[in-house]
Amino acid sequence: MDTLPPLPGPLPWPVPDSRAHYFVGEYSDMHALVEDLVLPAHAPASVTSVLETSRELIRHSYYRYEFTTVAVAFSLFALEAALATHLASKKPLKELIDLAAARNVISEDLRERLQCGREIRNKLSHGKTTGAALTPAMAVPMVRAAFDTAALLYPDPATPPPTS
Repeated sequence: MDTLPPLPGPLPWPVPDSRAHYFVGEYSDMHALVEDLVLPAHAPASVTSVLETSRELIRHSYYRYEFTTVAVAFSLFALEAALATHLASKKPLKELIDLAAARNVISEDLRERLQCGREIRNKLSHGKTTGAALTPAMAVPMVRAAFDTAALLYPDPATPPPTS
């Protein structure tokens, strides 16, 4: 079994990524970027846990810039499972997103934002881009698309569905 060696002493505080200062002054400023990424109250824990992790990855990109791109990819894991369940389909994510739009589950604008995030995820998965592909401000709308879709898939039971 491969184990980590013992620590030589206390761990140092994380050091901000040198690129963080281009976007915010300090770590606490990252809150403003993610504060409107609110978890859908009626989504299952399997979805909210992944979405919450995505949001926190953006926040912590202050310390590791590449977390922004990981946040987008990770948010789509939750979305893919939620769409597959909601649409009763085992199709790939691209087709699930298109099917959700065709069935008016999501808007065309939301479909486009989700497809953009999906393309980044695929490029990352296939080595066609790096983890530094997105700034925090670029990642937020892509992650927000997953949050927005989850809110549509798991609405408040007291709220009537939107009419077309």
